[in-house]
Amino acid sequence: MNVEKYVAVVDIGRLGKPAIVAHGGAGGWQVERVGEALQVLKKAVEVGLKQKTALDMVVEAIAVLEDSGILNAGIGSVLTFDGRVQMDAGLMYRGWAAGVGAVSYPRNPIRLAKEVYTRTRHVLLVGADADMLAAKLGLPKHPGPSASNFEKWVKSRMNAKKLKWAAPLLQLYGDTVGAVALDQEGHLAAGASTGGISLKHPGRVGDSPIPGAGYYAEDGLGACSATGIGETILLGMVCRKIVELLSKKSPVEAVKHVLYEHTSRFGADTVGVIVLSAEGEAVAGINTRAMPIGYGGMRSGVMLLERNGKVLEP
Repeated sequence: MNVEKYVAVVDIGRLGKPAIVAHGGAGGWQVERVGEALQVLKKAVEVGLKQKTALDMVVEAIAVLEDSGILNAGIGSVLTFDGRVQMDAGLMYRGWAAGVGAVSYPRNPIRLAKEVYTRTRHVLLVGADADMLAAKLGLPKHPGPSASNFEKWVKSRMNAKKLKWAAPLLQLYGDTVGAVALDQEGHLAAGASTGGISLKHPGRVGDSPIPGAGYYAEDGLGACSATGIGETILLGMVCRKIVELLSKKSPVEAVKHVLYEHTSRFGADTVGVIVLSAEGEAVAGINTRAMPIGYGGMRSGVMLLERNGKVLEP
């Protein structure tokens, strides 16, 4: 398999300190949705840059993406096979991580992950008990499936027998949102949030709440947030591999190395990443059709990275 033809990597460049990069999910990305996604990413970056710590930069940027309703996270989450919202989210900062899986209560799963990070020494809380914590803390409640996502769910259920699992669904709906950040003090953070794969089995948990898979950050090296087919990202431990490679490779080389390896093992249409080094150098890569990206620091912008290597900037 000639993996190079399926992988596209873009060197966004040096953003300095503070800096942030966010993505709206790797997937098919219909043209009519790209403009909206880029506007939301621009807002997420602006909100993120107003925060003092890398942790808050990531949380607040992702919360904007969750609240948009047009991305597969938060109130825009796709539905399980039986028509429910079940979300995953996670974050890592200063050597510790926290995630939540298969939650339905919080409007912003990333905020619940932050509460787990700040209030406990647990790395992962899931299901009804995680929802109970969100309610107990008074976090805003999720409003339930949007009308458009419910309509998509009905159509998907009708066509379920015609679809092979996973990759076609990613092409239809896009995936995880995420962010990586570097603050003025030099600390790095990474996070991810998702509604998961459409028509997933209830209780399924993907890569987004799992450190090393859907996100990873290590001061002095870098931060990574991933998107794609969660099962492959979990098995590949994509983000930890990339961050660890930053000790001996450039960000571009590290991303290429891991995405080539991942594509060879799991095939195309399985992964996308954003990476920020300890020096503030930003890189993104995909083996899917496209991924919208926002970035900010010494300079700011938005772009759509396509598999053919084309970068569209408004």
